[in-house]
Amino acid sequence: MAITVKEQVSENVYKDIQVIMEADIPWEMLKGQSLLITGAGGFISCYLVLALLAKNDETQLGVRVLGIVRSMERARAKYGRLLEREDVTLYEQDVCEDFAIEEKADYVIHAASQASAWHFENDPVGTINANLTGTVKTLEYAKTSGSKASLLVSSLKVYGQVHDGSETLKEETVGYLDHTSYKNCYAQGKRAAETLAASYHKQYGMHVKIARPSYIYGPAGLGDDRVWAQFIANVVRGESILLKSNGAPYRSFCYVADTAAALLLILLKGEDAAPYNIAAEHSNVTIRGFAKTAVSVFPEKGLTLSFANKEDEAEPESSRFQATPEILDHARIDALGFRAQIDLKEGIRRAVTIVGEQNR
Repeated sequence: MAITVKEQVSENVYKDIQVIMEADIPWEMLKGQSLLITGAGGFISCYLVLALLAKNDETQLGVRVLGIVRSMERARAKYGRLLEREDVTLYEQDVCEDFAIEEKADYVIHAASQASAWHFENDPVGTINANLTGTVKTLEYAKTSGSKASLLVSSLKVYGQVHDGSETLKEETVGYLDHTSYKNCYAQGKRAAETLAASYHKQYGMHVKIARPSYIYGPAGLGDDRVWAQFIANVVRGESILLKSNGAPYRSFCYVADTAAALLLILLKGEDAAPYNIAAEHSNVTIRGFAKTAVSVFPEKGLTLSFANKEDEAEPESSRFQATPEILDHARIDALGFRAQIDLKEGIRRAVTIVGEQNR
């Protein structure tokens, strides 16, 4: 008897997976198809893999999942006995090397990336390479496979600094990025990757889609260095949150399950070489607002938010001279039928609950 996703993950993780499975996606396009995901051991890719396998369990979709991971050991720890299934195969390799995969894929999602600030500072070469060379290798594999469509998972960081007085970032917006700074290894690499996607579409007639997710949050590990992940870790540990700044940056957040659903929607319904922002309107919030929400979701823990510097306690005031905040306009993906299901409070509640379960 096949090992099902529902048997292998917690009830709360499966609730997240159901958000993806129940999304308004043309699943019939994947029936009996194969789909390759690079970075299959990553945060959002894991949700994609689990949702596709669960869809096979629940609806006999018959999709075959191929994945590229950097560490098979970590992948085995994450997926467990699900890797014994016949509808999933993982390959351990660097995405910047020629793909050692003989099997062809009908669809391809390139999600492998070093998105952590630690990598920007300590491995800028590896970071930009995953976005440049990794994208070339992925698109070459898709071309050789004769894939029906490919998806590049880009980033809101491609926008750079925008000073045009706008309140949101639209897909056609282009801001300033210092291309001579190693600190922009990730953002500049993603910009170039989008150009590669458009170039393969133009030169080879390939169907290549582009997604620009907002800040993706959810049940990350306790050691994750992203700010929102640290807040979730604080709540899991029962620690009050201390901000060392005023927490003024205003950002678009989207729960990981909603983001995964959006990626599949763009892959199957999106326009070629046209970027799509992924955002949830009910989850636009400042850093301090995210922290406030995090401590308020579990009142029984008695947690508080405080500031290291007294002058940061006052609510920051916005100015028309400031850069456009990282708030994504989502009209284009809304036109495809996307609707984020998980609001910020519910997303934080789910993330804290799952991380807490995983670290008992």
